Amino acid sequence: MRGKIAWIASLGVTGVSLVLCGCLRHAKTPEASSGVDTSHYSQLCRQIEVPNENCATSDLLAMTRRPLSLTSGEAQEYLELSLEETMQSALSNTKILKDLGATVLRSPDSTRSVNDPSLTETDARFGVEAALSAFDASFKTSATSENNNQALNNVFFGGGTRLLHQNFATWQTQLAKTGATGTQYSVSNYTQYDTNNAPGNVFGGAYTTWYDIKATHPLLQGAGTKFNRIAGPNAVPGAINGVVIARINSDVALADFEIGVRGFVSDVENAYWDLYFAYRDLDSKVAARNAALETWRRIHALYERGRRGGEAEKEAQAREQYYRFQEEAQNALHGKLIDGTRTNNGSSGGTFRGTGGVYVVERRLRLLVGMPISDGRLIRPSDEPMSVRLIYNWETSLSEALTRRGELRRQKWVIRKREAELEANKNFLLPQLNVTGRYRWRGFGQDLLPNGGTGQFNNAYSNLLSGDFQEWQTGVELSFPIGYRKAYAAIRHSELQLVRERELLFEQERAVVYDLSNSISEVERAYSLVETNHNRRLAASEQVSAVQTAFEADNATLDAMLDAQRRRTDADTSYYRALVEYQLAVKNVQLEKGTLLDYNEIQLNEGPWPDKAYADAADRESRRGDPDPDPIVRTHGPIVSQGIHPQGIPATHSISRAQVDLPAPDME
Repeated sequence: MRGKIAWIASLGVTGVSLVLCGCLRHAKTPEASSGVDTSHYSQLCRQIEVPNENCATSDLLAMTRRPLSLTSGEAQEYLELSLEETMQSALSNTKILKDLGATVLRSPDSTRSVNDPSLTETDARFGVEAALSAFDASFKTSATSENNNQALNNVFFGGGTRLLHQNFATWQTQLAKTGATGTQYSVSNYTQYDTNNAPGNVFGGAYTTWYDIKATHPLLQGAGTKFNRIAGPNAVPGAINGVVIARINSDVALADFEIGVRGFVSDVENAYWDLYFAYRDLDSKVAARNAALETWRRIHALYERGRRGGEAEKEAQAREQYYRFQEEAQNALHGKLIDGTRTNNGSSGGTFRGTGGVYVVERRLRLLVGMPISDGRLIRPSDEPMSVRLIYNWETSLSEALTRRGELRRQKWVIRKREAELEANKNFLLPQLNVTGRYRWRGFGQDLLPNGGTGQFNNAYSNLLSGDFQEWQTGVELSFPIGYRKAYAAIRHSELQLVRERELLFEQERAVVYDLSNSISEVERAYSLVETNHNRRLAASEQVSAVQTAFEADNATLDAMLDAQRRRTDADTSYYRALVEYQLAVKNVQLEKGTLLDYNEIQLNEGPWPDKAYADAADRESRRGDPDPDPIVRTHGPIVSQGIHPQGIPATHSISRAQVDLPAPDME
């Protein structure tokens, strides 16, 4: 008898441990060996806990119909969709940018969504609002009360007594803000109440209140709006996270989002034309199967009558051909669960695979489009691949690719970020030289507020407003680290990062040129194959007709007849494959140029901003170019962007179309 093997999860104080326990035939149970009943624990630890939400988040998912298969019968209804309708459905039903690599299950954290730019913008650590919050005004207040009862060794410290009994209370309020130039402002109020048994007191209990106005302005390190907008007011060497950096991070996130949308759109089009090819491949396989069935029936009739041409080996040969095409037709209808055409499988936009059958590829398209995986209907593409020859202008296409590719724009943002970080880190080589100023009004009195009495010290606030007690302080603070070791390390690190990002940009541009070269060459290859396979298809069809006539006249062998049928099937499949390859090659050129979204008439727009934001923007625009009334306060920050690249450029402006003499393919 084999022993039982069980995994036991032990949850202890120091963590979780997995213990492999082998219970052999003569081994003692834990209860017998320890003498302790652990059945309740064993039952609990062998269970897998699940969250409360243990069902599908949508009732529609839980009601998904049984998928179509070879044994479920044919679809009762077809859903004709154009490529434009498919794109509209995909974009309107998509919150998560799905792909065909099951990333949403294997690595959900790396899956892009429509919320990614907003997540970056609202990040409480590194977002724009978080960076702006460093300049927000802050308010704090506190109130404390204490009772002191102590014996003192010196009468002087007790105000004339060695046994001090005191009640002491303090109220403190402060409003502080850091300006764009790095200047720190604060307005504070302190109020104290002190009552004690010191014999030297004028009043048994008295109030003291004062207001402080303080400003600290940096002259060297940390000074200026440029530094503070890049690094933030509390930056240290190597930790640069100002408004400019946060905004660049948002622009990087927008570029990543555009790249994700572009890849998603490419995958949707790939799946659409995969399904188109699956239908055409199925038509070819079904036609071949029907022709093989007709041939087999004819040979079988001769075989049953024992006539010439109906020999057993010929009947078996014709029957084998029929079942061969039947197998191919079944696979073409259902398909195998293997990868289809998807982004970055051989080329950036996806190299046509031509694998899978109608049912499998149709479900793949439904997954991307956001439709129910199975609803009893079968999607059928209504668009046809283009049949015109496209000739691209290389210089224009190259210029577009180097300008509009999202990866290059993203990398340029990263370079701009590294340049800003380097510029900010150089500021830390300056000493910390600050000018400080403080002004204070004091008040003292027996009461805190006016009570109708008279006298200079009747109440603290009347004494404060009299202005009899005013103080001021001004000074200079200087500090710097000997050797600036950390600052030099931060600068060197920023320089190395900048060099790396620039080298990456160069290699990315080379990769873009390489991919664009391949895609344009692929267009020429694919179209040449369309012409070649068109002629092959015509020749194969003529061969079948000729061999069929000769076979019926007993002037051709069965081998020639069956071979001609196979050749016609292969020619039909190759022709449609070439058509789809050409269509995808054209799409891939648009992707490599960075104009795929324009090619599909898709534009990305930001959502609406608050009305106050539009008013502020209009006010700033009206004052653009005016001389600054105070150059110290309103020094402009660094120029980060020169603006946006306009969308909506016609996608065909860099190509010319030449009509070719290709008849429209027979889709019946």
